[in-house]
Amino acid sequence: MPITPTAAGNPPRLFTRAFVLLSVFYFFVFALGYQLFPVVPLRLRNLGADLAESGRFMAAFTLGSAIGSLFTGPLGDRLGQRRVLRVASLLMVAFFAAYACIQTPANRWIFYVLAPFHGLIWSGLRTASVAKMGSLLTPENRAEGMSFFGLSSPSGVALGPILGLVLFALLGFRWQMLALGAGFLVLHVFIKFLPGETQDQLRQDAAFQLPEKVVLLPVLILFLVGISYGPIPPYSAQEAKFLQAVWPSALLTSLALGMVGLRLILGATGFGRDPIRLLGLMLWLSISGMVLLALLPGGTVRHVLGGAIYGAGYAMTHTLLFMAIIDRSRPDRRGAGVGALYFAYDAGQAVGAFGLGWVMERIGHTQGLAAGYRWGWGLGGVALAGCFFLVGRVMKPRLRQEAPAPVNSGS
Repeated sequence: MPITPTAAGNPPRLFTRAFVLLSVFYFFVFALGYQLFPVVPLRLRNLGADLAESGRFMAAFTLGSAIGSLFTGPLGDRLGQRRVLRVASLLMVAFFAAYACIQTPANRWIFYVLAPFHGLIWSGLRTASVAKMGSLLTPENRAEGMSFFGLSSPSGVALGPILGLVLFALLGFRWQMLALGAGFLVLHVFIKFLPGETQDQLRQDAAFQLPEKVVLLPVLILFLVGISYGPIPPYSAQEAKFLQAVWPSALLTSLALGMVGLRLILGATGFGRDPIRLLGLMLWLSISGMVLLALLPGGTVRHVLGGAIYGAGYAMTHTLLFMAIIDRSRPDRRGAGVGALYFAYDAGQAVGAFGLGWVMERIGHTQGLAAGYRWGWGLGGVALAGCFFLVGRVMKPRLRQEAPAPVNSGS
């Protein structure tokens, strides 16, 4: 149920039991899920894949997540977000068990077959969680609430790659996958403590709806942001290992710390009356981080600085666009709007992981791998620069106030 004012004239309370439970759940989704992204490319390299091929798992995964988001978002509007979360978390257990069974170079193709279907289920966890949180927040506390809720995913991203690489070394790939499956089984049980939806909060028509027109420009921006981010999960640890850096997860971890740090600063100082006006500044931060990754000398220090600055801008760009769509969409179309944004973001990630990974491989053959990685980061910055042709219209004041709750004609 939506958060309501605690007393007449007082602002609604933000940190309710439901808010905290959903934030904790979302943290563990990312802390478990992001263990997979740096270790599968390393596992594929162990099974004989070259650099470009090792990024194809991420490309296939995000492509499946992109397409899935168009359906899992509207499906949650119709069936209920909690139901989508329960089914998706249970299916995640099956995927990790399947990965644990892939043991020989001849069978590594199974990773690429499973990846898009795994991505589809992953999309359900994300769209349902964000849409569910949107329904728990009121317009008065939505900016603050989405910012604090947004700490859940980067905190999980900060922990996941570190823990994933450590467990990969300690347990081996097979037992690590089984442990991740067990973690999602625990989350499946945890979901029953989240609040459910009432019948008047669900759509009664077709399960699939096209998103509203207000989604179009944010979709295009998030697609370009996704391209810039796409090569980071599969290639950042590989570049660190190529450079023999002592901290293979430095880029991903620093990226996540930058995400958390800027959110805490904005949480303390406020977003202003119209948070979407911060979008241009956040894009400049993201581009600055990519420029540092492409041009700074060295390895670990470059990953730390570039990752933190990129992460700060990237995360808030992401959050501001989702916040705008939740504000501007009808309450019974939020799932569709969130799904469209995740579609664009994941499609961009797939293009980035596959296309920029291919560039890294080609340039690596002619100029050396060190140059190949840097060209990949630089082209990610070029993709971000394309956003500035679109942000002006998105940063205009919101187009629609909160729609009233639907009225039951029979009452």
